[in-house]
This record gives sequence, structure tokens and C-alpha cells, in this order.
Amino acid sequence: MRSCRRLFLRCLRLGHRRKCRFLGRFLDYLRYGRLCVVSLAYNSFTNSDVIIDSLFEPIYWLVDHVTRWFGIVFVALVIILTSSIVLIVYICVLPLILQTYSTSWICWHVCYGHWNLIMIVFHYYKAITTSPGYPPQNKLDIPSVSVCRKCIAPKPARTHHCSICSRCILKMDHHCPWLNNCVGHYNHRYFFSFCLFMTLGCIYCSISSRVMFREAYTAIEKMKHQDKAMLQVAVNETYNQTPPPSFSFRERAFHKCIIYLWVLCSSVALALGALTLWHAMLITRGETSIERHINKKERKRLHAKGKVFNNPYSYGRCQNWRIFFGVEIEQHWISRVLLPSSHPPDGNGVTWNAPSWTQNKPKSVLAI
Repeated sequence: MRSCRRLFLRCLRLGHRRKCRFLGRFLDYLRYGRLCVVSLAYNSFTNSDVIIDSLFEPIYWLVDHVTRWFGIVFVALVIILTSSIVLIVYICVLPLILQTYSTSWICWHVCYGHWNLIMIVFHYYKAITTSPGYPPQNKLDIPSVSVCRKCIAPKPARTHHCSICSRCILKMDHHCPWLNNCVGHYNHRYFFSFCLFMTLGCIYCSISSRVMFREAYTAIEKMKHQDKAMLQVAVNETYNQTPPPSFSFRERAFHKCIIYLWVLCSSVALALGALTLWHAMLITRGETSIERHINKKERKRLHAKGKVFNNPYSYGRCQNWRIFFGVEIEQHWISRVLLPSSHPPDGNGVTWNAPSWTQNKPKSVLAI
């Protein structure tokens, strides 16, 4: 009896030992596999941001390719909407101006309207056709602050990689789908000028047609009430022939075009005006949209250390605007800002002259 009991206990101990050995080997294999994965994928620069970017890479790829293909659609949409507004102004608004306004007001509307239209068309065409600027590929002695991990090439200061264009852009601000082009060193002025003159044109159309809009809105409401009344009469009585409408088709189309003109111009003026003010603030501070976020982080980091951040690419508020528009003499404010001009921007986008306040300070490169 005792021998049977001892044999049973030995079997239990043996099974427990085998189970522990199997579990231990399984855990060893798991640790070994984890060590292999970590050793093969080890990177000293890896952090949570890199892991999140890697996980969202398929979504980024989809958005980039959709944006690239829909850029042509957005450009066509801008051309169609702008052309429709111009046609409505020529067909509906301009004849009333010629009939009702005085000679001085007619000259003002004709001159300002056509000048604004020329500026919009010129700057939009230049913005979508001008290359934003790319780092030189064959030169090995170009000054660079880092290496682009996508292009595997030297990246000069203020240069950033555009995932939609699949290449680095000099002084990149952003990729604009309405231009189907990147906004960079060589077409940044065209982009801002287009936004500015388009906003001014929309404000001009909204203010000029505000009285016509109120009259058109009142007429449309009157049309709706008359249509309802005619429908009720048609239900209660029988007609051999449908009674003619009180408003002709031309009058209805005219009022609807005026409402379309005012609503579209007012909406674009609000949205594009906010974007223009945002970029005007960036130009005043000597920054781009990307540098705004980089400099904000750098400003917080230095503030925690009790230091003050200074943008190494800001030359002062007025001088920043002069450099941005390429104004070298006073006459250039007219010939290069208020009139169409295709002059190149200041510098080559690869090297940047340091402001005067940095001459007595150690050199530092920020916003890379």
C-alpha cells in the first residue's frame, strides 16, 4: 500500500517537473524571439512618434495619392467658379452699373474690376506653373543641416520633404491642393498675392452687389409665394391652359445668379481672408507654416531654460515684407506689388544671409 502511494506521488512530481520545463522552454523561446525582433529593428532614434508614423503610413499614403490626383479637380473647380463669377458680373451687374451710376463711378468700377481680375489670373497662373524650387542634386558642396530620410540626400536649411510631390522643397510652406503644387521659395509670393487679390475681389463683388442681393432675395421670396398661390388655385379650379407665370425665365435666372454671386463671393472672402491674414502674420514674423510649429516648440524649450528664442530668418517686420515681395527701391511697390511682375525672389533658397542682429552672436540653424 505504501509503495503504491509513493509511486503515485513520484508520478505527480514528474508530471509537474515536465510541465514546468515545458513552460520554461516556451518562455525562453518567447524571450529569444523578442530579442531577435528588437535587435533587427533597433534604432537609436526610434520613439513613440516614429512608431505612430509607421502605423499610420498606409493612411498617409492614401491621403497623399488622393490629394495628388484630386489636385487637377481642385484647379478646374477654381477656374470654373471664378469664370462663372466673371460671366455673371459682365452679363448681369455691369449693364446695371453702366445704366445707373455716374461717369466717375463707372470709371472706378471698370478700372478697379479689370485690374483686380488681371492680378488674380496672373498670380494664379504663375503659382500653379512655377516650380517651388528643389535642392541641387549634382552638387556635393551645398550647405546642409541634415539629410532627408526619404530622398537620402543633403537637405539645406528651411527645406522640407513633400510626401505628395515625393521630393524636397526649398523653403517649403505647404502643399496646396487648389494649386496642385507645393508652395515654396520660388512661388510663395505668387500664392500669397493670389490669395490677397482674390480676397479683395470677392469683397469688392460682395459690397458692390449687396443692394442687388437684397432685391433679388425679396424677388425670390415673392416668387415662392406666388408659386404656392398658383398651385392652390390650380388644385381648386380647372384650367384648359396653364396661366403664365408672373416672373419670366430671364428674371428668375437673373435673381438666382445675383444670389449665387453674393453667397459665393462672401463665403470665399471669409474663408480665404482668414487664410490670407494667417500667411500675412507668418510673413511679418519671417516664418513659413512649417517653421511656425518648429519655432513654437523651440521657443518653449528655450523658455524652460530661461532663454529667449530669436528667429534666425527674421530681418524685422518691414524688411521681411520687402524681401518677400522683392522690393529693392520705393518704385518696386508699384511695379512689383501692384502690377504683374515675374521677378525672381531674393536669394537662391539654399543659403540664407544672417540678419544683422546675429552677427555678434554664435551661428545657429533652426527650423530645419
